Amino acid sequence: MAKHSYKFNPESLSYVKVKRTVRQKALNFFIYFLASVVLTVIYSFVFYAFFDSPKEKGLRRQISELKLNYEIVQKDCERMETVLTDLQERDDNIYRTIFETEPVHSSIREAGIGGTNSYEKLEGIENSEMVISVKKQLDKIMKKIYVQSKSYDDVIKLAKSKEMMLSSIPAIQPISNKDLTRAASGWGYRIHPIYKIRKFHEGMDFTAPTGSDIYATGDGVIAEIESSFRGYGNKIIIDHGFGYRTLYAHMEAFNVTVGQKVKRGDVIGRVGNTGLSTAPHLHYEVSINGEKVNPINYYFNDLTAAEYEQMIELSVKSGQTFD
Repeated sequence: MAKHSYKFNPESLSYVKVKRTVRQKALNFFIYFLASVVLTVIYSFVFYAFFDSPKEKGLRRQISELKLNYEIVQKDCERMETVLTDLQERDDNIYRTIFETEPVHSSIREAGIGGTNSYEKLEGIENSEMVISVKKQLDKIMKKIYVQSKSYDDVIKLAKSKEMMLSSIPAIQPISNKDLTRAASGWGYRIHPIYKIRKFHEGMDFTAPTGSDIYATGDGVIAEIESSFRGYGNKIIIDHGFGYRTLYAHMEAFNVTVGQKVKRGDVIGRVGNTGLSTAPHLHYEVSINGEKVNPINYYFNDLTAAEYEQMIELSVKSGQTFD
């Protein structure tokens, strides 16, 4: 900027030096300064409107990476949800069906996570909405994993219990086929051999030579041993658990004691002819929860199809005498 300014004088036809006051100088300076500020603002606005600063470029790159990671985590969560859903369906519709127990109720599987302010500490941070969304998904998955883990613990217990139950259910003949002379009579109304009256026979008789082995038909504990000259004569009762009990009557001798644990197939005594009996045989009963049932349904472990059919035919014959 020139230090002096001149103005043309038409009268003298010459340039005359213009003298400016301090106020004019100050005003000029202010105008120049204001114009510079306005131009700077305009330039800055145009620059930032169409071009990113290095810091903005870095932030945009971070946001882009964050969104990408969020999408990856979301997809991982969806895959985990799919796997969990499959596990839940297998648990409810296969495993629990096999072990005859109720499926886990949906209200337990879909139970809420935490309280209303459980995510309050995450609010206010950068990209809090995405962080809270992912945290909620992960918490939901962790809850389902915990419920499923507990469910599998229950299934393991059921499997162990089922294995024990299958071993305990009466499932074989109490007399071996090699010792069996005949199955004298089965379940139903029969003629009493001594009183000669029609009476309901609550078991099945197996005729065999005196001293033949008698086998425990399922795992259990010897609940009762009785020696008598009347009724059942010498008898044993085995408590198999799960509501099952078996009775072995008219025995000659015992091989066990009260409280002793026995396995299916263990010899518990010998065939005899004690009590109200007319010939050596074993009277055998099965009861469930205190109610006597037909033993014919509990020989499925050691009979062929033909032998089982023959046993059923014999058991339904009425009017015959039991020993």
